[in-house]
Amino acid sequence: MHAVYVEQADPTDPLAALRIGERPDPTVPEGWARVKVEAAAINHHDVWSLRGVGLPADRMPMILGTDASGLAEDGRPVIVHSVISTPGWIGDETYDPKRSLLSELHQGTQAEYVTVPASNLVARPAFLSPEEAACLPTAWLTAYRMLTHDSGLSGPGTVLVQGASGGVASAAIALGKALGHRVWATARTEAKREFALEQGADAAYETGSRLPERVDAVIETVGEATWSHSLKSLRPGGTVVVCGATSGPNPSADLNRVFFLQLRVIGSTMGTRQELGELIELLGRTGLRPRVDRVLPLDAARDGYAAVLEGEMLGKVVLRP
Repeated sequence: MHAVYVEQADPTDPLAALRIGERPDPTVPEGWARVKVEAAAINHHDVWSLRGVGLPADRMPMILGTDASGLAEDGRPVIVHSVISTPGWIGDETYDPKRSLLSELHQGTQAEYVTVPASNLVARPAFLSPEEAACLPTAWLTAYRMLTHDSGLSGPGTVLVQGASGGVASAAIALGKALGHRVWATARTEAKREFALEQGADAAYETGSRLPERVDAVIETVGEATWSHSLKSLRPGGTVVVCGATSGPNPSADLNRVFFLQLRVIGSTMGTRQELGELIELLGRTGLRPRVDRVLPLDAARDGYAAVLEGEMLGKVVLRP
């Protein structure tokens, strides 16, 4: 089958590690299901895989991709929940210390077919296109959990989203408004600030700008480049929720500010199948839909990855086998 994969990582030039070609059709273990992929989104996780972060050489070749929508073998439209917990795990699967995402231990979604545990299939409602549905399991689910489970907000508040054009960040803007918050965003360019406003942000500021007032929570996906600004933007007792570090993972901790203002620093990774169901219900109730920047065939995946690497997209990049 045709697929996008990595067979040898390149830490300095991830695009050089990208391969597009034929891979073996997947086998279907007992309790698993095969899905004919209709759409698969590109995430920063895939870029890290190309660099070899979290994906050792002995697991390669590895098909990339953590999320997808498609058709089950009985023809049902489904969305793939990509958090794979260990057999027998009970409870929140994101807390399973041995959990993995598709494309870490098991082959990923950027291919004609993918196999997953049957319990990881979620019905795709008719109101979502395959491309929209493919945006949900990683970026949109992560943003939903950050805003609900992790933000510390029990009612409407003011939320700052750093780096407005990325997949998680743009989802957080739209979802934050749908959940009743006042949402501010930062971005490097005027075009990206305009995009944040289109997504529903109440205001958009240049990266690092002084804000009119301090906020209740910060959605942080950028890392070193925005970390100091995130901490300085929080009110006493506020929360910064961090799910990624695209600009670098080792910012100055500024612990004096953290303990003196009693700030909460919460790590967040993906979400549960139940939360994915809640997210789908929210989209159905509000009419909110993921913003798809572009849809490309698998053979043009390199162009999509280049856009993600350069930050030259507004919303999600989606591949169609």
